[in-house]
Amino acid sequence: MAFQKHILKKALREANLKRLIGRSRPAFCSFFSSIPFASAATDPKPVLPPFDYTPKPYKGPLADEVFQKRKKFLGPSLFHYYKKPLNIVEGKMQYLFDENGRRYLDAFAGIVTVSCGHCHPDVLAAVNEQNKLLQHATTIYLHHAIADFAEALAEKMPGNLKVVYFVNSGTEANELAMLMARLYSGNLGMIALRNAYHGGSSNTIGLTALNTWKYPIPQGEIHHVVSPDPYRGIFGSDASSYVKDVQDHIDYGTSGRVAGFIAETIQGVGGAVELAPGYLKPVYDIVRKAGGVCIADEVQTGFGRTGSHYWGFETQGVVPDIVTMAKGIGNGLPLGAVVTTPEIASTMAQKLQFNTFGGNPVCSAGGLAVLRVVDKERRQAHCADVGAHLLERLRGLQEKYEIIGDVRGRGLMIGVEFVTDQKDKTPAKTETAVLFEKLRELGVLVGKGGLHGNVFRIKPPMCFTKDDSDFLVDALDYAISKL
Repeated sequence: MAFQKHILKKALREANLKRLIGRSRPAFCSFFSSIPFASAATDPKPVLPPFDYTPKPYKGPLADEVFQKRKKFLGPSLFHYYKKPLNIVEGKMQYLFDENGRRYLDAFAGIVTVSCGHCHPDVLAAVNEQNKLLQHATTIYLHHAIADFAEALAEKMPGNLKVVYFVNSGTEANELAMLMARLYSGNLGMIALRNAYHGGSSNTIGLTALNTWKYPIPQGEIHHVVSPDPYRGIFGSDASSYVKDVQDHIDYGTSGRVAGFIAETIQGVGGAVELAPGYLKPVYDIVRKAGGVCIADEVQTGFGRTGSHYWGFETQGVVPDIVTMAKGIGNGLPLGAVVTTPEIASTMAQKLQFNTFGGNPVCSAGGLAVLRVVDKERRQAHCADVGAHLLERLRGLQEKYEIIGDVRGRGLMIGVEFVTDQKDKTPAKTETAVLFEKLRELGVLVGKGGLHGNVFRIKPPMCFTKDDSDFLVDALDYAISKL
């Protein structure tokens, strides 16, 4: 009521009340009815931050036509977001535009792939310049782009991680890493975490531990240990108990010798689950004593996204034997890499190892430009700053709404988990789906994850701002209030 009085007094002063009173009653009533009372003034829809860019007029096929053609000619296993799929036709930095020119805040970055920003001018310039000269020749010939890129990437790695293999995706990178681990160790058994995602090929499906993505095929000497999930894990944040599970599994579930252990530091598809603090170091020790090598899957956590560190594994104070990466490495280019030690790399020399498009000149030029942009624009520090602000605001929202069971992550790799019961942590699957659609209506695009699809994955391009963060949280607040 006090707010309404404040609005009324301000409006009356501005319009000169004395002059209005002298007019006819209808005129005064018309003025009075135009005053924005609480029903409108206290419940406005959040508005996108201003952005100085006008998308080009779109003259291509519309969503319905594209969707019908896609259903007819593309595989039925493809899925899409939203009841009415979006026809995205243009992107600029942290924003996307549909066929009507409507702007959306991209808080998922093409599934955590667009690191520098959509159509970043420096990356575009590097790619376009190389395209004019040479698009492809493979590594059977010399070309400076692949060597320059490998050198720059190796300089970003700690320890003796200095040998680079280029591939085309995260799945390929994890395939190659598993092959290396088995050849180097002489063992077959691989250990991965439950709730992990490492790819969808016939071999990496075995490493993946979410039934959503797994076909009923032979998995081949792959074992899954309990995920050290501080929110849902059976041991909470007690890293030592999860570590004991790894040792028990080696003692009771293997010959005592293993090929390797692979883990994401923050599980991406699993719902932005950050591993319990202090978990990886003792696990790495256990695995190495059992003859295995340790693989860090940095497909989503690399290149400064976590803010506190350049690589996700650094948050756990470890140095892996093999590191896999993709997605953000190319800002949308089909590019992945495996980085390992000279000792492990030497095992690959017993046969020919080749990837036709790995290290393609165009992709290499683009990848090198990405590394330079991340450094030049100080994106790691930016992720730390903006991410801290976003997490603080989301945790404030968590205190306001019981449906938010957990807010987690670091930098610009964040998860918001929705539950119907905070004690039992029952996944709010239906409510999450409704909120997902509501956010899209408000102009925010997020991802979904977790086995039950009840986690919002907030992993935007790393040029995301605090204003963008505020809009995202305000939109989520508004959407939840309408449930």
